[in-house]
Amino acid sequence: MDLHNGSLFWPTTLDGEKTIKGRQEIDTHYDAVIVGGGMSGALTAFTLAQEGLHIAIVDKREMAAGSSSANTGLLQFSNDIMLHELIDQIGENQAVHFYKLCQKAVDQLKEVAETLPREADMIKRKSICYASTEEHVQKLQKEYEALSRHGFPAEYWTKADMKEHLPFEKPGALITHGDAEVNPYRFIQGILEYLEQKGIHLFENVEAKETEEQDDGILLHTSIGTFSASHLIYATGYDSIPINEKIGSDINRSYAIATEPIEDLSSWEDNAMIWETKRPYLYMRTTVDHRIIAGGLDEDKPEAPQSEEWIANRAERIQQELEKLFPDLPIKIAYAWGASFGESLDNLPFIGKHPHKNRQYYLLGYGGNGTVYSMLGSHIIRDLILDHPNEDAELVKLDR
Repeated sequence: MDLHNGSLFWPTTLDGEKTIKGRQEIDTHYDAVIVGGGMSGALTAFTLAQEGLHIAIVDKREMAAGSSSANTGLLQFSNDIMLHELIDQIGENQAVHFYKLCQKAVDQLKEVAETLPREADMIKRKSICYASTEEHVQKLQKEYEALSRHGFPAEYWTKADMKEHLPFEKPGALITHGDAEVNPYRFIQGILEYLEQKGIHLFENVEAKETEEQDDGILLHTSIGTFSASHLIYATGYDSIPINEKIGSDINRSYAIATEPIEDLSSWEDNAMIWETKRPYLYMRTTVDHRIIAGGLDEDKPEAPQSEEWIANRAERIQQELEKLFPDLPIKIAYAWGASFGESLDNLPFIGKHPHKNRQYYLLGYGGNGTVYSMLGSHIIRDLILDHPNEDAELVKLDR
């Protein structure tokens, strides 16, 4: 399955060649083998490496070449489902706890970035979620009240407030603080370089085929031989889901652009990350070299778009939406791509042990907050493997 098509921006930001060496020689035994070398796999390996475990990552492509290279790098504690909506869905205690987990995960991602040998352009940002229509104002106000009541850093801007901060008018906006932006490709490459330095084995262009459970472990048969491990973790993103039963998920596709550098972005309030209340939503952020990355126009089709003409058409529509918001900016498209992404039907990720297979685990960060889910999920997987208590696992288990 092609996870993306078009011209990707992030891989062009890597300074020189990738420095990870990779390997072809399989060790006799690993504490854990991770299938998938994107964001979820890299963060899981990073978390497990802190415990001194002997780890291998196996990817059928080059590392970070799947959906992670099309990731737009917005890190927020807010989710596609608002807190007050999640409260209605799963109850106040669990909903608030999940939001707290996401908030903590954003901070943990910042901490990971600080340990890496490569600069990941991780920058603290606030987020602005504006009301797309007058009808959405009440929804934003309700969300502001829910966030504030539970101690999340948020403020509400009226239409008059927005005029003081931004060059476009909207009926209102919810502002959240403590979020961040990142260059996801450099971030993953930095993690992989760190892991290789720590003795983690990285296998690129190796296809996982079949598994064979044993009393004391599990065998993973691949295109280069068989891995023996105590635990097997699938961090396969939006690619084929290696689980026998259908879980509550849906694969769709979306579009994004990166503009040419823009000299003056002073009209953009604090280079905040911006999104909106309508679904599917438009979202945007800036980069360290003064580009705008914007995306949206989600479609209910699983495969990445194949037509360059179709991608160009969607890119122009995103450009037009940007120009409505920032009419004075010279917006020219430099890169445009379409990519597959996964959503769960209940707006929560799938993380945990296979319901029927004792040594197999999954970290599937479905939803608009995939990187944040990958971070919090890596800690759940760690605790399950080490047999440590983790009450969060119940909230995101596969067979919920």
